Amino acid sequence: MLSKVRGSLVFFLGYMLSPLSWWNDLFFNLPIAYFFGYIFSLFNTDLFLPFSIAGYWISNIAGFLLMQFGAADVLQQSKRIKKDLLIGLISSTVYTIVIVLLMQFNILENPLLSNLVKG
Repeated sequence: MLSKVRGSLVFFLGYMLSPLSWWNDLFFNLPIAYFFGYIFSLFNTDLFLPFSIAGYWISNIAGFLLMQFGAADVLQQSKRIKKDLLIGLISSTVYTIVIVLLMQFNILENPLLSNLVKG
């Protein structure tokens, strides 16, 4: 029973971090990404943008991983966990690459990010 409760909480936390919830970026991922970029910008201001992107990517990956670990606890099925983790890692990477490319080719615009890049 305890592992099911723990698994449910871990799954819920993962859902909050994953890109599966449409509102998660505003409350979770972007603040985490900003903080991650800010910490590295203390060493060099040019590191803010790349490490913000890395922080965003890491928070989404962490969401998928937490969801998978939580589901494994609840369902007590760990036979496919390596395959599921690999699928989660690949899908998160593809998701991030697509978003970065859409922004790079100005299909998606982010005025705040544009202002940061311009200086």
